Amino acid sequence: MNIGVDSRALGMSNAVTAHVTDVTAGYWNPAGLLGVERDQVALMHASYFANIAQYDYIGYAKNIDDRSAFGFSLIRFGVDDILNTTQLIDSEGNIDYNRISLFSTADYGLTFSYARSLQVPGFQYGISAKIIRRVIGDFASSWGVGFDLGFQFERSGWKLGVMARDITTTYNIWTIDEEAFKTISDAVPGQNAELPESTEITLPKLQIGLAKLFEFHNETSLLASTNLNMRFEQTNDLISGSGYSIDPALGFEYGYSDLIFVRAGVGNFQNIEEIDGSKRLGFQPNIGLGFKYRGIQIDYALTDLGDQSAALYSNIFSVKVDLDIFRR
Repeated sequence: MNIGVDSRALGMSNAVTAHVTDVTAGYWNPAGLLGVERDQVALMHASYFANIAQYDYIGYAKNIDDRSAFGFSLIRFGVDDILNTTQLIDSEGNIDYNRISLFSTADYGLTFSYARSLQVPGFQYGISAKIIRRVIGDFASSWGVGFDLGFQFERSGWKLGVMARDITTTYNIWTIDEEAFKTISDAVPGQNAELPESTEITLPKLQIGLAKLFEFHNETSLLASTNLNMRFEQTNDLISGSGYSIDPALGFEYGYSDLIFVRAGVGNFQNIEEIDGSKRLGFQPNIGLGFKYRGIQIDYALTDLGDQSAALYSNIFSVKVDLDIFRR
């Protein structure tokens, strides 16, 4: 649930809290769902770690009336066809490759969102309820429930967005198959002997965004946005102290005739300590492209660019479709 969705947002380093107004607002800031004129669907696929892990997203949003809208989204991040070799050696000490089986480990996030505008001009809010499902083959699985709350406010062309994630703290309760788990500890004597914790906690996070669209006379425009991503724990983020950390992000989108878009962003600023004890500032630049025509938008993002991040870069594609085009 922390990776993000939509190539447009990823190309802008996720600095979209203030200005997102499409179906993906169900993830980024549910208040933005009011920007969906009728109904819209979005799809995204990404491969990570040399295609070992697959990340998929589908979202749908629809306006209810002039003041309210709803949406839902489903995210899956999984690694499939993992070899289970815990039964490789039979009771007599013989290796039997027929005893190898396959399993998958996957995380699912199902989100239901609702947005509504208030009597204050330019002010709107949204709330999301999340159901989290995590599965590790037959060994363990968990369920969790969480809530997000978002606001957007616009005045004189400036947009302000606030997104509070996991506002009640999200708890995942694990169910562990002790018999299946025992096969792991038996396979490697002296290792994995203790059952893992049965409760997983996701602490609240706060994102504050500011954005403004500058339009020029030659049918071009520039959208500038920034985010402050806050966590209530001490990490190696750019700004960090006892009980808090802040990671800023910047994003830009240059558009021509509301048809072609070029995007860039930088974020994930981290204070990194090298093995020799020296310190350096790490950051993650992203770039992206977009094309929109008659209710269909196709976007591309290149993330984890270069050597600024420890992860490999990924090519990510997404598509958004206004379903109204099929009714014309």
